[in-house]
Amino acid sequence: MNYLFLSFSIAFSVFGYFFELLEPKNKGQQSGIKIKATEISIVAQNLNVPWEIAWGPDNKIWIAEQEGLISRVDPNTGKKEVLLKLTDVWKLRTSGLLGMALHSEMKKYPYVFLNYTIEKDKKKFSRLVRYTWQKDTLVLPKVLMEIPAALGHNGSRIVVNKGIVYWATGDALSLVDSQNPLTPNGKILRMHVDGSIPIDNPMKGNPVWAWGFRNIQGMAFSASGQLYTSEHGDTNDDEVNLILKNRNYGWPTVQGFAENDAESAFKKANNTVDPLLAWTPTIGPAGLDFYASNKIPELTNSLLLVSLKGKSLRSLKLDKEGKVILEEQVYFENKFGRVRDLCVSPEGDIYLATSNRDWNPVAGFPVSDDDRIIKISNLSKSDPQNLLSSLPSGSKAENLYLQYCASCHKENGMGLKGVFPSLQNSQAVVLNPKDLIKKVLMGSKGPAVINGISYDAAMPSFGFMKDEDLLDILTYIRSMGSSHATPIDIKMIKQVRESLH
Repeated sequence: MNYLFLSFSIAFSVFGYFFELLEPKNKGQQSGIKIKATEISIVAQNLNVPWEIAWGPDNKIWIAEQEGLISRVDPNTGKKEVLLKLTDVWKLRTSGLLGMALHSEMKKYPYVFLNYTIEKDKKKFSRLVRYTWQKDTLVLPKVLMEIPAALGHNGSRIVVNKGIVYWATGDALSLVDSQNPLTPNGKILRMHVDGSIPIDNPMKGNPVWAWGFRNIQGMAFSASGQLYTSEHGDTNDDEVNLILKNRNYGWPTVQGFAENDAESAFKKANNTVDPLLAWTPTIGPAGLDFYASNKIPELTNSLLLVSLKGKSLRSLKLDKEGKVILEEQVYFENKFGRVRDLCVSPEGDIYLATSNRDWNPVAGFPVSDDDRIIKISNLSKSDPQNLLSSLPSGSKAENLYLQYCASCHKENGMGLKGVFPSLQNSQAVVLNPKDLIKKVLMGSKGPAVINGISYDAAMPSFGFMKDEDLLDILTYIRSMGSSHATPIDIKMIKQVRESLH
């Protein structure tokens, strides 16, 4: 590892109810509650899955909601103003309006870039379009690019730096496109504001800047001009990466650091780049920003990352060169539910956008005023509201289930109707343990139906797990299916694993 990891385990049992009080007192008035040196307040509420937020040149927060609504909110009054309602967005699961970026010089170039899913001839596409901000609305749409899309893995983040547009695309569920520099999926694409290709791109006439990505969910430049991304792994190895020109980031062969023989051989042959940090179990990293302000000193020169599965804000302290993560700190874990994006004001205030009304809610959410934009004005290391352990308190088997399975099958094992099957009273889980072990080791694909639309619902392979951990998690899962399930043992797991080679 090329970073130092600092974990905190501070028990938390009180003050939780305070967060239920964080509501605007009335229209045009912002409320807040100050606990010790921490100031938290609600800027906006009752939003419909805000996928991206950005600080605008008008000192307002611009919001892109998944259904296709672009608006802005005054952080001082909470007043919301709609700028544009897209009418051709195709929204389902993790498709819809997924990206928004404001030009880095809006006064000179009043451009807003949007990425959203569309449907044409029953096929899905990700569309990158440039709008012009004019008289408090968005006009003159110009389509810059359209690429293949899917029900998931569409990315997407957009940033504009020094007048150049960077677009992070997902692999659109393809296992080959990310490694093909001639296709646009699983890439970071780089172009001028009119969609033309810069002459200093790696390949002439090709927008590809870097490749080998699965599903980037966050992208940000540092003050020194270095580009960072956050990315969803499969069942293991979520990543934060430092992006280098014309480099390969390994997906799908290399996940996280190159650790086994196949990954090491691929890395050597393709000169792949290791992540700065990788998480197993996964945390569902989402929006990413760089904190350059001195207002909250402990965050200065850090990447700020929000997470969906991890339900937290994390600070990743960088070294002076921005090439090593020295420390990770977790804030507000489980307090606001899923957090999709964030932005930082010029004064150094942090704004979080929750994602509790999306397709995959977690236990206890959404609350009545979700989704919300939450303002963080200060932090205190002595305040237990901020430093929360990322380690669950249950048994080892329960913890493994919560870390690897609950995001799909839910904490109670009931799953998500039409998408993730229930584990409770499941005969498939109980009756044939060898088939269950094989399915967990290999992963599987199966039909699922959402809103009348059929698609392949994949369960990833858990073959990377140790036999002892597999035994614990499978025993726990089978106890959900029946209290009389036939026990399994390490020997059976080893036998099934060996039969697959």
